[in-house]
Amino acid sequence: MKTFPMFLRMTGRRVVVVGGGEQAAQKARLILKTEAKVIVLAPVLEAELADLAAAGRIAHETGRISGHSFADCALVFIATGCPGIDMALHAMAKDAGATVNVVDQPQLCDAITPSIVDRDPVVVAIGTEGTAPVLARQIKTKLEEILEPRLGDLAALAGRLRNAASMRLAPRTRRDLWRWVFNDSPRRLFASGAERDAARLIKTAIETGEFGQKTGGSISIVGAGPGAKDLITLRGVQRLQEADVIYYDRLLDPEILELARRDAERIYVGKAPGCHSWPQEKITQSLVATAKRGHRVVRLKCGDPGIFRRTTEETDAIKANGIPFEVVPGVTAACAAAASMVQGLTERGEMNSSVFMTGS
Repeated sequence: MKTFPMFLRMTGRRVVVVGGGEQAAQKARLILKTEAKVIVLAPVLEAELADLAAAGRIAHETGRISGHSFADCALVFIATGCPGIDMALHAMAKDAGATVNVVDQPQLCDAITPSIVDRDPVVVAIGTEGTAPVLARQIKTKLEEILEPRLGDLAALAGRLRNAASMRLAPRTRRDLWRWVFNDSPRRLFASGAERDAARLIKTAIETGEFGQKTGGSISIVGAGPGAKDLITLRGVQRLQEADVIYYDRLLDPEILELARRDAERIYVGKAPGCHSWPQEKITQSLVATAKRGHRVVRLKCGDPGIFRRTTEETDAIKANGIPFEVVPGVTAACAAAASMVQGLTERGEMNSSVFMTGS
């Protein structure tokens, strides 16, 4: 990455916008979504900015611009419409130590404005490092369709109730609570407009510790696919994000583990020819013991769990101990190899079956 995504705390901080035209209005409009203090430097303001100044939502300064104008700023947006003036102001702002965005001149930008999906306090920022703003807007449109309009209000309610949940519920129970809130009845009620009913339901759950269907430990045997992290299934990603403990194999792309929850424990159980530091029996016993302690466990395997992966040995032991489990299939390397050669594994009139054999 050439740029690093980060959310800045803006409450009470100064943001300077230089320019009084439409481009300056666009930047002011964006920053006014935050709690920053917006100062616009320009001799004359277009209609929207003039209305904002009259309403007291922005400060308008018409005097001479100097390095002092950019002192103690969180951000500076330069949008005069004149490339030469913008470049001179950029140099002045940089001398003052400011972080600068010059509209339509990415080579002069310390910060790039992303496309934003706003469900305050849930905010999704989409950036392409200035290379494809049209693509960023397309992604924004898809996310706008996925995220219901009131999702931010539900997140805000959850934030207000976090302390109450922390005082009454154990960490594992709290995770289950919030998973239930955002996956189950409360979210559906909120989306349908029944905010009070959803709030009452969540508060009752915090008071009683009773919500949804209580579950103990469980095991998901997940196929990671043939290597690339974007070839794991959506269900596989979901299980990784829910997991408390992940047992993973040797041939996995390390980036796949980045899809997991950050605080999930990761245990390497890879085997190499002639070097089995984790024999299969030890892996199976550890899976069962971890799930019995109430953890959500993922056994992450390369390719598909059902092909040359000793999955039956693990599932037999899991069944014998009465632990809930599932097998999440993955793209097997056989299919991936055929796809990379643009070759089907079967072909009408030529090949009507495929046979998988071990290499040993």
